[in-house]
Amino acid sequence: MTSTAKTIQAGAIATSAALAAILMAPSARAADFYAGKTIDFIVGSDAAGGYDIYARAIARHLPRYIPGNPSIVIKNMPGAGSGRAAAFVYSVAPKDGTAIGAIFPGAIMGPLLEDRAQTLYEPTKFQYLATADSGTRTCATYQSSKIKTFDDAIKNKAIMGASAAGGSTRDYANMHRKTSGAKFELVTGYKGTADLALAMERGEIDGICGWDWSSVKSQRPDWIKEGKLNILVQVALEADADLTKRGVPEIWKYIAKDEDRKAVELVVSQQVFGRPYMAPPGTPAAQVNILRDAFAATMKDAQFLADAEKARIDVAPSHGSTVQEVVQKLYATPPATIERAKEIIKN
Repeated sequence: MTSTAKTIQAGAIATSAALAAILMAPSARAADFYAGKTIDFIVGSDAAGGYDIYARAIARHLPRYIPGNPSIVIKNMPGAGSGRAAAFVYSVAPKDGTAIGAIFPGAIMGPLLEDRAQTLYEPTKFQYLATADSGTRTCATYQSSKIKTFDDAIKNKAIMGASAAGGSTRDYANMHRKTSGAKFELVTGYKGTADLALAMERGEIDGICGWDWSSVKSQRPDWIKEGKLNILVQVALEADADLTKRGVPEIWKYIAKDEDRKAVELVVSQQVFGRPYMAPPGTPAAQVNILRDAFAATMKDAQFLADAEKARIDVAPSHGSTVQEVVQKLYATPPATIERAKEIIKN
């Protein structure tokens, strides 16, 4: 080999080595960053609720797909329909990839649909990592209630339980009352769907609206199996095959006005990101991408899916970049539709 050829070969080897080093560097740095670290999973609901069940199932498997295999600690932070947790993640939580929020879609929609003197966070600025489910919500009553169907609810008064403003149980009951004529009277102040289910069982309330079908199946599978629950209506942009098979009507059947339909569609659009997970604004892009990839891999993981089946939770994921786009589009909705949507979810 000539000296010139040797020089070229040596240069090629050096270039390949340098390229390999560059490609390996992010992975190595990520492993160095997350090794020995703990990620706080801030869940904006009480323990044993649907969002808590999802978060704990994910937390058992997510670390395997994060270089460095960090620990994950679940921290429940209920309050203000997940608004408390959202504000914490936005302003207080570390912005280095060691904080993940799991908050209600209503908390993401809240600044758009609620008149607030001060906004504590801007939903479009969160770094969305994934959603685990694109779900359907329901109105349901307990077996002892006289309200067995949604048609019954239009003719007769029903006492429906709800959590705080910003929670789907309050917003959806108001939405049905103002757009379909359902005679719902609200009793608010419950912590979440776990407490609301107990209130139904005790006879304090007839039922709940805005209850995710996936949560119903994971929290009260015995009620479904034993016929103790009346599912009055299903609420989603597209019908759920299981609920349709059970004869549960879609809400669109009961909405006559076009302006109301558009407003309901805006409110219901939040269900596209039914179980959203996000990092604080300002989290480095490298960590955001690592976490997005980890969520995407976890959602396909056989062990996680087996866990999800045991817990009776649905998994219909979307990538974080998709969720980011959906939130941006929602916040670009025409003002007239936004104003009507605000009206229909108010007390």
